[in-house]
Amino acid sequence: MQEIRDFIDSRQKMNLIIVAINIIVFLALSFLGDTENTQFMLEHGADFAPYVKAGEYYRLVTSMFLHFGIDHIFNNMLVLIFLGDMLEQCVGKVRYLVIYLGGGMIGNIVSVWFAFQSRDFAVSAGASGAVFAVIGALIWLVLRSKGKLGEYSGRRLVLMAVLSVLQGVTAGGVDNCAHIGGLVSGFVLALMLCFKGV
Repeated sequence: MQEIRDFIDSRQKMNLIIVAINIIVFLALSFLGDTENTQFMLEHGADFAPYVKAGEYYRLVTSMFLHFGIDHIFNNMLVLIFLGDMLEQCVGKVRYLVIYLGGGMIGNIVSVWFAFQSRDFAVSAGASGAVFAVIGALIWLVLRSKGKLGEYSGRRLVLMAVLSVLQGVTAGGVDNCAHIGGLVSGFVLALMLCFKGV
């Protein structure tokens, strides 16, 4: 128990709050129904391009806190607990929140736009667009610091981003547009917010 307390105490608080919100929402929805049921998730705020176009813009935010099953949330939160912690430590609580929420929303907007271009409408949810925004922001910070940020090199972060995108391309049921949109927007937001230092 003490090890858990020490781990929590060592984490950045805004990132920890975001992780906790994701877990609480997942547990609440798991109690109410089946988080792997598309209709159930749609009823509880998942992203669906025609609904967003019809004025349900809140889905661009709510979908970032919904996950399809235990594996989905576990993978996203595992990455976020470490990379989000590092980003918050570098840029502070407010900038971190702007990058996380802004990048996730922009990723979802890109996803909605592409859905109408391709006419391929799917229900989507998950924090991964925002997680990719965190990765994009860290890549900018690494580049700004000439190739290294703590234990992460620019090459390592770019490789992580490329492998994550490739995994999404080869796997089924992954919103790659939200991933790429989040990655690019996270990079741009970090550039704008942290251009002259943090």
